[in-house]
Amino acid sequence: MIKKTLLFLVLAMAMNFLPGKAMNVVFFLVDDMGYHDLSLTGSEFYETPRIDSLAGDGLMLDQAYSAFPRCVPSRFAMMSGVHPSRAEGDGENTGRMKPERVTLAEALKAHGYATFFAGKWHIGKKKNEFPEAQGFDVNIAGGSAGAPGSYFPPYGSDKPGLTGPEVLNNDEGKYLTDVLTDKTLEFIDEHQEEPFFVYFSHYAVHTPIQGKQDKTERYSEKVETIQYEGPEYDMGKDGRHLRHQNNAGYAAMVESVDESLGRIVERLKELGIYDETIIILTSDHGGLSNAGINNKRELATTNLPLRAGKGHMYEGGIRVPVIVRWPGHAEEGKTASFPITGMDYYPTILQMLELPLQPDVHEDGVSFVPGIKGECGFNEDRSFFWYSDKGRLTSTGDRNAAVIRRGNYKLLEFFSEKEIELYDLSKDPAETENLAESLPAIRESLYKELLEWKSAMKVKDRNQTTKFDY
Repeated sequence: MIKKTLLFLVLAMAMNFLPGKAMNVVFFLVDDMGYHDLSLTGSEFYETPRIDSLAGDGLMLDQAYSAFPRCVPSRFAMMSGVHPSRAEGDGENTGRMKPERVTLAEALKAHGYATFFAGKWHIGKKKNEFPEAQGFDVNIAGGSAGAPGSYFPPYGSDKPGLTGPEVLNNDEGKYLTDVLTDKTLEFIDEHQEEPFFVYFSHYAVHTPIQGKQDKTERYSEKVETIQYEGPEYDMGKDGRHLRHQNNAGYAAMVESVDESLGRIVERLKELGIYDETIIILTSDHGGLSNAGINNKRELATTNLPLRAGKGHMYEGGIRVPVIVRWPGHAEEGKTASFPITGMDYYPTILQMLELPLQPDVHEDGVSFVPGIKGECGFNEDRSFFWYSDKGRLTSTGDRNAAVIRRGNYKLLEFFSEKEIELYDLSKDPAETENLAESLPAIRESLYKELLEWKSAMKVKDRNQTTKFDY
Protein backbone atom coordinates (compact mmCIF):
# COMPACT_ATOMS: atom_id res chain seq x y z
CA MET A 1 0.00 0.00 0.00
CA ILE A 2 2.98 2.32 0.54
CA LYS A 3 3.87 2.08 -3.15
CA LYS A 4 0.30 2.91 -4.16
CA THR A 5 0.10 5.89 -1.77
CA LEU A 6 3.38 7.33 -3.04
CA LEU A 7 2.23 6.99 -6.62
CA PHE A 8 -1.00 8.85 -5.88
CA LEU A 9 1.06 11.71 -4.46
CA VAL A 10 3.24 11.81 -7.57
CA LEU A 11 0.22 11.76 -9.86
CA ALA A 12 -1.55 14.46 -7.91
CA MET A 13 1.52 16.70 -8.11
CA ALA A 14 1.79 16.05 -11.84
CA MET A 15 -1.79 17.08 -12.68
CA ASN A 16 -1.68 19.00 -15.93
CA PHE A 17 -5.18 19.40 -17.31
CA LEU A 18 -5.73 21.62 -20.31
CA PRO A 19 -8.07 24.58 -19.82
CA GLY A 20 -11.68 23.47 -19.68
CA LYS A 21 -13.13 20.04 -19.13
CA ALA A 22 -10.86 17.07 -19.86
CA MET A 23 -11.90 14.26 -22.18
CA ASN A 24 -14.11 11.51 -20.81
CA VAL A 25 -13.34 7.83 -21.36
CA VAL A 26 -15.78 4.97 -21.94
CA PHE A 27 -14.10 1.55 -22.03
CA PHE A 28 -16.74 -0.85 -23.36
CA LEU A 29 -15.74 -4.49 -22.85
CA VAL A 30 -17.74 -7.44 -24.17
CA ASP A 31 -17.15 -10.87 -22.67
CA ASP A 32 -16.30 -13.82 -24.95
CA MET A 33 -17.05 -11.94 -28.18
CA GLY A 34 -15.04 -13.29 -31.11
CA TYR A 35 -13.33 -11.22 -33.77
CA HIS A 36 -15.92 -12.18 -36.40
CA ASP A 37 -18.97 -11.67 -34.19
CA LEU A 38 -19.70 -8.26 -35.74
CA SER A 39 -21.26 -7.27 -39.03
CA LEU A 40 -18.27 -5.11 -39.86
CA THR A 41 -15.82 -7.98 -39.37
CA GLY A 42 -17.69 -10.27 -41.71
CA SER A 43 -20.64 -11.83 -39.92
CA GLU A 44 -23.73 -12.33 -42.08
CA PHE A 45 -25.73 -13.66 -39.14
CA TYR A 46 -25.20 -11.31 -36.21
CA GLU A 47 -26.61 -7.79 -36.48
CA THR A 48 -24.52 -5.02 -34.95
CA PRO A 49 -25.49 -1.75 -36.68
CA ARG A 50 -24.63 0.45 -33.69
CA ILE A 51 -21.17 -1.03 -33.24
CA ASP A 52 -20.68 -0.69 -37.00
CA SER A 53 -21.71 2.96 -36.71
CA LEU A 54 -19.15 3.53 -33.96
CA ALA A 55 -16.50 2.11 -36.28
CA GLY A 56 -17.63 4.64 -38.86
CA ASP A 57 -16.94 7.37 -36.31
CA GLY A 58 -13.65 5.85 -35.23
CA LEU A 59 -10.70 3.63 -36.10
CA MET A 60 -10.95 -0.17 -36.39
CA LEU A 61 -7.87 -2.17 -35.37
CA ASP A 62 -7.68 -5.54 -37.14
CA GLN A 63 -4.48 -6.84 -35.51
CA ALA A 64 -5.50 -6.46 -31.87
CA TYR A 65 -4.91 -9.18 -29.30
CA SER A 66 -5.97 -10.11 -25.82
CA ALA A 67 -3.15 -10.82 -23.39
CA PHE A 68 -4.60 -14.25 -22.69
CA PRO A 69 -7.38 -16.36 -24.24
CA ARG A 70 -9.40 -16.51 -21.00
CA CYS A 71 -11.17 -13.99 -18.82
CA VAL A 72 -9.14 -13.41 -15.65
CA PRO A 73 -5.61 -12.91 -17.01
CA SER A 74 -6.90 -10.83 -19.91
CA ARG A 75 -8.82 -8.49 -17.61
CA PHE A 76 -5.90 -8.29 -15.22
CA ALA A 77 -3.66 -7.12 -18.07
CA MET A 78 -6.09 -4.42 -19.20
CA MET A 79 -6.46 -2.88 -15.76
CA SER A 80 -2.81 -3.23 -14.69
CA GLY A 81 -0.74 -2.81 -17.85
CA VAL A 82 1.21 -5.87 -16.70
CA HIS A 83 1.63 -9.16 -18.55
CA PRO A 84 -0.19 -11.86 -16.57
CA SER A 85 2.89 -14.10 -16.66
CA ARG A 86 4.89 -11.44 -14.82
CA ALA A 87 2.41 -11.28 -11.98
CA GLU A 88 3.55 -13.47 -9.12
CA GLY A 89 0.64 -14.07 -6.78
CA ASP A 90 -1.98 -12.49 -8.99
CA GLY A 91 -2.97 -12.15 -12.61
CA GLU A 92 -2.66 -15.52 -14.27
CA ASN A 93 -1.79 -17.45 -11.16
CA THR A 94 -4.63 -17.05 -8.69
CA GLY A 95 -7.52 -15.34 -10.45
CA ARG A 96 -7.09 -12.09 -8.52
CA MET A 97 -5.33 -8.75 -8.58
CA LYS A 98 -3.42 -7.69 -5.51
CA PRO A 99 -4.86 -4.59 -3.83
CA GLU A 100 -1.49 -2.84 -3.97
CA ARG A 101 -1.42 -2.84 -7.77
CA VAL A 102 -2.23 0.57 -9.20
CA THR A 103 -5.07 0.18 -11.66
CA LEU A 104 -5.94 2.44 -14.56
CA ALA A 105 -8.95 3.63 -12.54
CA GLU A 106 -6.71 4.67 -9.65
CA ALA A 107 -4.40 6.55 -11.99
CA LEU A 108 -7.32 8.48 -13.48
CA LYS A 109 -8.97 9.05 -10.11
CA ALA A 110 -5.78 10.72 -8.90
CA HIS A 111 -6.22 13.20 -11.76
CA GLY A 112 -9.73 14.16 -10.75
CA TYR A 113 -11.76 11.67 -12.75
CA ALA A 114 -15.06 10.32 -11.50
CA THR A 115 -14.72 6.56 -11.94
CA PHE A 116 -17.46 4.01 -12.58
CA PHE A 117 -17.55 0.26 -13.02
CA ALA A 118 -20.46 -1.92 -14.11
CA GLY A 119 -20.61 -5.62 -14.90
CA LYS A 120 -18.09 -8.42 -14.75
CA TRP A 121 -14.96 -7.80 -12.64
CA HIS A 122 -13.68 -11.35 -12.04
CA ILE A 123 -10.16 -10.35 -10.92
CA GLY A 124 -10.73 -10.57 -7.20
CA LYS A 125 -12.21 -12.92 -4.65
CA LYS A 126 -12.32 -10.61 -1.63
CA LYS A 127 -13.87 -7.19 -1.05
CA ASN A 128 -10.46 -5.51 -0.91
CA GLU A 129 -9.88 -6.75 -4.46
CA PHE A 130 -13.22 -5.60 -5.91
CA PRO A 131 -13.68 -2.44 -8.04
CA GLU A 132 -14.53 -0.10 -5.14
CA ALA A 133 -11.14 -0.96 -3.59
CA GLN A 134 -9.31 -0.62 -6.92
CA GLY A 135 -10.06 2.98 -7.80
CA PHE A 136 -13.73 3.01 -8.76
CA ASP A 137 -16.10 5.43 -7.02
CA VAL A 138 -19.07 3.30 -8.04
CA ASN A 139 -19.27 -0.45 -8.52
CA ILE A 140 -22.38 -2.01 -10.04
CA ALA A 141 -22.47 -5.82 -9.87
CA GLY A 142 -18.71 -6.34 -10.05
CA GLY A 143 -17.38 -9.12 -7.84
CA SER A 144 -15.87 -12.58 -8.04
CA ALA A 145 -18.45 -14.05 -10.41
CA GLY A 146 -17.33 -14.90 -13.91
CA ALA A 147 -20.88 -15.23 -15.22
CA PRO A 148 -24.44 -14.76 -14.03
CA GLY A 149 -26.56 -17.72 -13.11
CA SER A 150 -29.15 -16.20 -15.43
CA TYR A 151 -29.56 -13.07 -17.55
CA PHE A 152 -33.08 -12.83 -16.17
CA PRO A 153 -33.81 -12.22 -12.46
CA PRO A 154 -32.88 -13.57 -10.07
CA TYR A 155 -29.43 -13.18 -11.62
CA GLY A 156 -27.08 -14.71 -9.07
CA SER A 157 -23.76 -16.33 -9.99
CA ASP A 158 -22.99 -19.34 -12.13
CA LYS A 159 -21.01 -20.88 -9.24
CA PRO A 160 -21.83 -21.14 -5.52
CA GLY A 161 -20.06 -18.64 -3.28
CA LEU A 162 -19.22 -16.14 -6.02
CA THR A 163 -20.68 -12.64 -5.98
CA GLY A 164 -21.69 -9.89 -8.36
CA PRO A 165 -24.96 -9.87 -10.34
CA GLU A 166 -27.17 -10.71 -7.35
CA VAL A 167 -27.02 -7.09 -6.13
CA LEU A 168 -29.33 -6.16 -9.03
CA ASN A 169 -32.15 -8.53 -8.15
CA ASN A 170 -34.45 -5.66 -7.20
CA ASP A 171 -34.71 -4.74 -10.87
CA GLU A 172 -37.45 -7.30 -11.31
CA GLY A 173 -38.08 -8.58 -14.80
CA LYS A 174 -35.29 -6.76 -16.62
CA TYR A 175 -32.65 -8.36 -18.80
CA LEU A 176 -29.23 -8.08 -17.16
CA THR A 177 -27.59 -6.36 -20.14
CA ASP A 178 -30.29 -3.68 -20.02
CA VAL A 179 -30.06 -3.18 -16.24
CA LEU A 180 -26.30 -2.60 -16.43
CA THR A 181 -26.84 -0.12 -19.25
CA ASP A 182 -29.47 1.74 -17.21
CA LYS A 183 -27.03 2.10 -14.31
CA THR A 184 -24.27 3.31 -16.62
CA LEU A 185 -26.52 5.97 -18.13
CA GLU A 186 -27.48 7.16 -14.66
CA PHE A 187 -23.82 7.70 -13.81
CA ILE A 188 -23.15 9.56 -17.05
CA ASP A 189 -26.15 11.82 -16.42
CA GLU A 190 -24.95 12.60 -12.91
CA HIS A 191 -21.34 13.31 -13.92
CA GLN A 192 -21.73 14.98 -17.30
CA GLU A 193 -20.17 18.21 -16.03
CA GLU A 194 -16.91 16.57 -14.87
CA PRO A 195 -14.41 14.23 -16.50
CA PHE A 196 -15.38 10.62 -16.02
CA PHE A 197 -14.00 7.16 -16.67
CA VAL A 198 -16.61 4.49 -17.35
CA TYR A 199 -15.49 0.88 -17.46
CA PHE A 200 -18.58 -0.92 -18.73
CA SER A 201 -17.70 -4.61 -18.63
CA HIS A 202 -20.65 -6.65 -19.87
CA TYR A 203 -21.32 -10.13 -18.54
CA ALA A 204 -22.67 -10.81 -22.02
CA VAL A 205 -22.01 -12.60 -24.26
CA HIS A 206 -20.62 -15.20 -21.85
CA THR A 207 -22.66 -18.30 -21.08
CA PRO A 208 -25.38 -19.04 -20.11
CA ILE A 209 -26.62 -18.43 -23.63
CA GLN A 210 -29.87 -16.59 -22.96
CA GLY A 211 -31.22 -13.97 -25.33
CA LYS A 212 -34.49 -12.11 -25.13
CA GLN A 213 -37.31 -14.26 -26.44
CA ASP A 214 -38.38 -12.02 -29.33
CA LYS A 215 -34.84 -11.65 -30.61
CA THR A 216 -34.08 -15.35 -30.20
CA GLU A 217 -37.18 -16.29 -32.15
CA ARG A 218 -36.26 -13.89 -34.94
CA TYR A 219 -32.75 -15.33 -35.24
CA SER A 220 -34.13 -18.87 -35.13
CA GLU A 221 -36.14 -17.98 -38.21
CA LYS A 222 -33.06 -16.42 -39.79
CA VAL A 223 -31.06 -19.62 -39.29
CA GLU A 224 -33.61 -21.45 -41.42
CA THR A 225 -32.94 -19.09 -44.35
CA ILE A 226 -29.16 -19.60 -44.43
CA GLN A 227 -27.52 -22.28 -46.56
CA TYR A 228 -24.51 -23.33 -44.48
CA GLU A 229 -21.67 -25.13 -46.25
CA GLY A 230 -20.05 -28.24 -44.88
CA PRO A 231 -20.57 -29.99 -41.54
CA GLU A 232 -21.65 -28.08 -38.45
CA TYR A 233 -18.55 -29.16 -36.52
CA ASP A 234 -14.92 -29.96 -37.17
CA MET A 235 -13.75 -32.86 -35.06
CA GLY A 236 -10.10 -33.12 -34.05
CA LYS A 237 -7.79 -34.52 -31.42
CA ASP A 238 -8.57 -31.48 -29.27
CA GLY A 239 -12.33 -31.88 -29.49
CA ARG A 240 -15.24 -30.26 -31.31
CA HIS A 241 -15.15 -26.89 -33.13
CA LEU A 242 -18.29 -25.12 -34.32
CA ARG A 243 -18.03 -24.07 -37.98
CA HIS A 244 -21.22 -22.03 -38.32
CA GLN A 245 -22.68 -18.91 -36.75
CA ASN A 246 -26.07 -20.47 -36.06
CA ASN A 247 -26.85 -20.06 -32.35
CA ALA A 248 -29.99 -17.90 -32.22
CA GLY A 249 -29.76 -17.25 -28.48
CA TYR A 250 -26.18 -16.05 -28.81
CA ALA A 251 -27.10 -13.82 -31.75
CA ALA A 252 -29.83 -12.27 -29.60
CA MET A 253 -27.28 -11.59 -26.86
CA VAL A 254 -24.93 -9.92 -29.36
CA GLU A 255 -27.77 -7.70 -30.55
CA SER A 256 -28.60 -6.67 -26.98
CA VAL A 257 -24.99 -5.66 -26.42
CA ASP A 258 -25.12 -3.70 -29.67
CA GLU A 259 -28.25 -1.91 -28.41
CA SER A 260 -26.46 -1.18 -25.14
CA LEU A 261 -23.64 0.58 -26.95
CA GLY A 262 -26.16 2.49 -29.02
CA ARG A 263 -27.90 3.76 -25.89
CA ILE A 264 -24.58 4.96 -24.46
CA VAL A 265 -23.68 6.78 -27.67
CA GLU A 266 -27.12 8.39 -27.96
CA ARG A 267 -27.00 9.64 -24.39
CA LEU A 268 -23.55 11.15 -24.93
CA LYS A 269 -24.91 12.93 -28.00
CA GLU A 270 -28.02 14.15 -26.16
CA LEU A 271 -25.83 15.61 -23.42
CA GLY A 272 -23.55 17.27 -25.97
CA ILE A 273 -20.45 15.37 -24.82
CA TYR A 274 -20.04 12.76 -27.56
CA ASP A 275 -17.16 14.73 -29.06
CA GLU A 276 -15.64 15.11 -25.61
CA THR A 277 -15.54 11.36 -25.00
CA ILE A 278 -13.01 8.71 -25.99
CA ILE A 279 -14.70 5.36 -26.60
CA ILE A 280 -12.82 2.08 -26.82
CA LEU A 281 -14.73 -1.11 -27.59
CA THR A 282 -13.16 -4.55 -27.39
CA SER A 283 -13.50 -8.11 -26.11
CA ASP A 284 -11.49 -10.00 -23.51
CA HIS A 285 -10.64 -12.87 -25.90
CA GLY A 286 -12.01 -15.00 -28.72
CA GLY A 287 -15.46 -16.52 -28.91
CA LEU A 288 -16.52 -19.85 -27.42
CA SER A 289 -16.33 -22.03 -30.52
CA ASN A 290 -14.74 -25.17 -29.13
CA ALA A 291 -15.32 -27.97 -26.63
CA GLY A 292 -12.87 -30.58 -25.42
CA ILE A 293 -13.05 -34.30 -25.99
CA ASN A 294 -16.44 -35.73 -24.96
CA ASN A 295 -17.62 -32.30 -23.72
CA LYS A 296 -21.26 -31.74 -24.69
CA ARG A 297 -21.43 -28.03 -23.80
CA GLU A 298 -23.42 -25.65 -25.97
CA LEU A 299 -21.12 -23.67 -28.25
CA ALA A 300 -21.77 -20.01 -28.99
CA THR A 301 -20.12 -19.06 -32.25
CA THR A 302 -17.35 -19.75 -34.73
CA ASN A 303 -14.22 -17.66 -35.20
CA LEU A 304 -13.52 -18.99 -38.70
CA PRO A 305 -11.54 -18.34 -40.76
CA LEU A 306 -9.43 -17.81 -37.64
CA ARG A 307 -8.45 -21.08 -35.99
CA ALA A 308 -10.00 -22.32 -32.73
CA GLY A 309 -11.37 -20.02 -30.02
CA LYS A 310 -11.57 -19.27 -26.32
CA GLY A 311 -8.73 -20.87 -24.35
CA HIS A 312 -6.56 -21.51 -27.40
CA MET A 313 -3.42 -19.64 -28.41
CA TYR A 314 -4.37 -19.78 -32.08
CA GLU A 315 -5.72 -16.57 -33.62
CA GLY A 316 -9.33 -17.46 -32.91
CA GLY A 317 -8.58 -17.47 -29.19
CA ILE A 318 -6.56 -14.26 -28.91
CA ARG A 319 -7.50 -11.97 -31.83
CA VAL A 320 -10.18 -9.48 -30.76
CA PRO A 321 -12.09 -6.62 -32.38
CA VAL A 322 -11.08 -3.13 -31.28
CA ILE A 323 -12.71 0.17 -32.18
CA VAL A 324 -11.20 3.45 -31.00
CA ARG A 325 -13.12 6.71 -31.19
CA TRP A 326 -10.88 9.61 -30.24
CA PRO A 327 -12.44 12.80 -31.59
CA GLY A 328 -9.98 14.96 -33.48
CA HIS A 329 -7.24 12.32 -33.45
CA ALA A 330 -8.34 8.85 -34.62
CA GLU A 331 -9.14 8.77 -38.32
CA GLU A 332 -12.82 8.03 -38.81
CA GLY A 333 -14.11 5.09 -40.78
CA LYS A 334 -10.69 3.57 -41.39
CA THR A 335 -8.95 0.33 -40.44
CA ALA A 336 -5.40 0.14 -39.09
CA SER A 337 -3.26 -3.00 -39.05
CA PHE A 338 -0.63 -2.35 -36.38
CA PRO A 339 -0.64 -5.01 -33.62
CA ILE A 340 -1.52 -4.24 -29.99
CA THR A 341 -2.26 -6.29 -26.90
CA GLY A 342 -4.29 -6.00 -23.69
CA MET A 343 -1.58 -4.37 -21.58
CA ASP A 344 -1.48 -1.42 -23.98
CA TYR A 345 -4.78 0.24 -23.07
CA TYR A 346 -3.47 1.64 -19.77
CA PRO A 347 -0.61 3.77 -21.17
CA THR A 348 -2.60 4.58 -24.31
CA ILE A 349 -5.46 6.12 -22.37
CA LEU A 350 -3.06 8.09 -20.19
CA GLN A 351 -1.32 9.49 -23.27
CA MET A 352 -4.64 10.27 -24.97
CA LEU A 353 -5.53 12.38 -21.93
CA GLU A 354 -2.08 14.02 -21.88
CA LEU A 355 -1.38 12.55 -18.47
CA PRO A 356 2.08 11.35 -17.42
CA LEU A 357 2.94 7.76 -18.23
CA GLN A 358 3.97 5.51 -15.34
CA PRO A 359 6.16 2.80 -16.93
CA ASP A 360 7.07 1.35 -13.55
CA VAL A 361 3.35 0.61 -13.09
CA HIS A 362 2.07 -0.38 -16.56
CA GLU A 363 5.45 -2.01 -17.15
CA ASP A 364 4.50 -4.24 -20.10
CA GLY A 365 2.11 -1.87 -21.83
CA VAL A 366 3.05 0.25 -24.84
CA SER A 367 0.94 3.24 -25.83
CA PHE A 368 -0.47 2.87 -29.32
CA VAL A 369 -1.19 6.58 -29.70
CA PRO A 370 1.57 6.82 -32.36
CA GLY A 371 -0.19 4.10 -34.35
CA ILE A 372 -3.53 5.86 -34.05
CA LYS A 373 -1.89 9.01 -35.38
CA GLY A 374 -0.54 7.12 -38.38
CA GLU A 375 3.10 6.50 -37.52
CA CYS A 376 4.51 4.33 -40.29
CA GLY A 377 5.65 0.88 -39.16
CA PHE A 378 4.37 1.27 -35.61
CA ASN A 379 4.89 -1.92 -33.56
CA GLU A 380 5.89 -3.95 -36.63
CA ASP A 381 9.12 -5.16 -34.98
CA ARG A 382 7.71 -5.54 -31.48
CA SER A 383 7.59 -9.05 -30.04
CA PHE A 384 4.33 -10.19 -28.44
CA PHE A 385 4.19 -13.08 -25.99
CA TRP A 386 1.55 -15.38 -24.53
CA TYR A 387 1.92 -18.15 -22.01
CA SER A 388 -0.40 -20.69 -20.41
CA ASP A 389 0.26 -23.71 -18.23
CA LYS A 390 -3.48 -23.92 -17.61
CA GLY A 391 -4.70 -25.77 -20.67
CA ARG A 392 -8.17 -27.29 -20.38
CA LEU A 393 -8.26 -30.41 -22.49
CA THR A 394 -11.68 -31.51 -21.30
CA SER A 395 -13.31 -28.07 -21.27
CA THR A 396 -12.26 -26.15 -24.36
CA GLY A 397 -9.61 -28.52 -25.70
CA ASP A 398 -6.66 -26.14 -25.42
CA ARG A 399 -3.14 -27.22 -24.54
CA ASN A 400 -0.34 -25.69 -22.49
CA ALA A 401 1.57 -23.32 -24.74
CA ALA A 402 4.08 -20.49 -24.99
CA VAL A 403 3.77 -18.19 -28.00
CA ILE A 404 5.68 -15.39 -29.68
CA ARG A 405 4.61 -13.20 -32.56
CA ARG A 406 7.17 -10.93 -34.23
CA GLY A 407 6.33 -9.26 -37.49
CA ASN A 408 4.30 -11.63 -39.63
CA TYR A 409 5.56 -14.79 -37.96
CA LYS A 410 4.03 -16.56 -35.01
CA LEU A 411 5.60 -19.51 -33.19
CA LEU A 412 3.75 -21.76 -30.76
CA GLU A 413 5.55 -24.06 -28.35
CA PHE A 414 3.28 -26.77 -26.95
CA PHE A 415 5.74 -27.56 -24.22
CA SER A 416 3.89 -30.43 -22.60
CA GLU A 417 4.07 -32.35 -25.88
CA LYS A 418 7.37 -30.78 -27.01
CA GLU A 419 5.84 -29.62 -30.30
CA ILE A 420 6.64 -26.46 -32.28
CA GLU A 421 4.42 -24.76 -34.85
CA LEU A 422 5.29 -21.74 -37.00
CA TYR A 423 2.96 -19.69 -39.17
CA ASP A 424 3.21 -16.71 -41.51
CA LEU A 425 0.11 -14.73 -40.53
CA SER A 426 0.38 -12.42 -43.54
CA LYS A 427 -0.22 -15.37 -45.86
CA ASP A 428 -1.93 -17.83 -43.54
CA PRO A 429 -4.04 -16.12 -40.86
CA ALA A 430 -5.97 -19.38 -40.46
CA GLU A 431 -2.76 -21.08 -39.27
CA THR A 432 -3.07 -24.14 -41.49
CA GLU A 433 0.48 -24.53 -42.87
CA ASN A 434 3.12 -25.30 -40.23
CA LEU A 435 6.44 -23.83 -41.45
CA ALA A 436 8.56 -25.03 -38.52
CA GLU A 437 10.53 -27.47 -40.67
CA SER A 438 10.73 -25.39 -43.84
CA LEU A 439 11.92 -22.15 -42.17
CA PRO A 440 14.49 -23.32 -39.60
CA ALA A 441 16.28 -19.97 -39.28
CA ILE A 442 13.10 -18.08 -38.42
CA ARG A 443 11.98 -20.90 -36.13
CA GLU A 444 15.24 -20.87 -34.17
CA SER A 445 15.35 -17.07 -33.91
CA LEU A 446 11.81 -16.86 -32.55
CA TYR A 447 12.24 -19.86 -30.27
CA LYS A 448 15.43 -18.42 -28.78
CA GLU A 449 13.66 -15.14 -28.03
CA LEU A 450 10.69 -17.00 -26.56
CA LEU A 451 12.94 -19.01 -24.23
CA GLU A 452 14.70 -15.82 -23.11
CA TRP A 453 11.34 -14.22 -22.36
CA LYS A 454 10.17 -17.26 -20.40
CA SER A 455 13.35 -17.11 -18.34
CA ALA A 456 12.85 -13.40 -17.65
CA MET A 457 9.22 -14.03 -16.62
CA LYS A 458 10.32 -16.95 -14.40
CA VAL A 459 7.52 -19.13 -15.68
CA LYS A 460 7.63 -22.84 -14.96
CA ASP A 461 6.42 -25.20 -17.63
CA ARG A 462 4.06 -27.75 -16.15
CA ASN A 463 2.45 -30.89 -17.44
CA GLN A 464 -1.02 -30.65 -18.91
CA THR A 465 -3.73 -30.19 -16.29
CA THR A 466 -7.32 -28.98 -16.12
CA LYS A 467 -7.64 -28.16 -12.44
CA PHE A 468 -8.23 -24.41 -12.67
CA ASP A 469 -11.34 -22.46 -11.81
CA TYR A 470 -11.32 -19.58 -14.27
